[in-house]
Amino acid sequence: MNDLSCHQALVHWPLVSVLIPAFNHAAFVANCLDSVLEEPYPEKEIVIIDDGSNDETGAVIEQWIAARGGDIAVNFLRRGNRGVAATLNELARRAQGQFLRVLASDDYLIPGGLAVQVAVLIANPSKSAVIGDACVVDQDGRLLHASAMVGLHGVRKQPYLSNVGIRRAVISQWAVSGAVTMLKASDFDARISWDETLRIEDWDFFLRLVSRDALAFVDITVCAYRLHGSNASKTRDVQRRVANLSESRMVALRHRGLFGSPERSLLHAQADYIAAKIAFLQRRPLQVVYWMTLYTLKRFWAVAARSGLMRGVSVHD
Repeated sequence: MNDLSCHQALVHWPLVSVLIPAFNHAAFVANCLDSVLEEPYPEKEIVIIDDGSNDETGAVIEQWIAARGGDIAVNFLRRGNRGVAATLNELARRAQGQFLRVLASDDYLIPGGLAVQVAVLIANPSKSAVIGDACVVDQDGRLLHASAMVGLHGVRKQPYLSNVGIRRAVISQWAVSGAVTMLKASDFDARISWDETLRIEDWDFFLRLVSRDALAFVDITVCAYRLHGSNASKTRDVQRRVANLSESRMVALRHRGLFGSPERSLLHAQADYIAAKIAFLQRRPLQVVYWMTLYTLKRFWAVAARSGLMRGVSVHD
């Protein structure tokens, strides 16, 4: 979905709630808030929670509200740490907008994205959410990649433009970096909320969306994704990486039943690939070979089934 002219037809501007879970981003959160205020979309509010930061994040937010809060509605809460998923769910419940735009407190919006994403969701009533692309910047805001999807993850955007393509891309070529998601508030329920039991909640969230063909993609840059030393997905701690990967494998296996063939086989293959990465980190070379062999075979079956080469052959996954 890359027709950007549709937003020009908007006469009524629905309220967009920008949801910001803030945690230990004192150096970046003011820039994040500035980007929301400076976004030209006319009807918006900020809903932000300081999730138990142990730096000056809460104080910076309060200072920003005192200086600039008169120019935009801000709903701010400081409380103890509950994690990203619980904070996102609470932000969604506190929001007043018809649309919910997720934004990380170390990232920032690119002007113009809100109107386009709102227009896509209005024009596509079967979609519950829409994602865009992000540019990638360093901790000082210097541009590293014009496209996170292409430059950081090395994927093609074209598959994301169809239901079949985006299902398979989310399963096996996860390339969603930064806060690029807008949701319909009316669709936010048990099916579209963040799992508070998970360390890393985003892949689970998007798998559930694409299983219902409820996710759209628009090929514009909607935010800047900031790479810095404390990014959650960039940890160098081996034990934590193993724990995160083990959780991702559990998510893949848990959600196989949401998909039909060949996506079910593709998701099971991805679980085997994750198992191979875990074995590599644990220095178990025979297990790496075992899991990579299973991964290769299951991907072959999935691709063959998709192309019709294995018509009539049953694949047990």
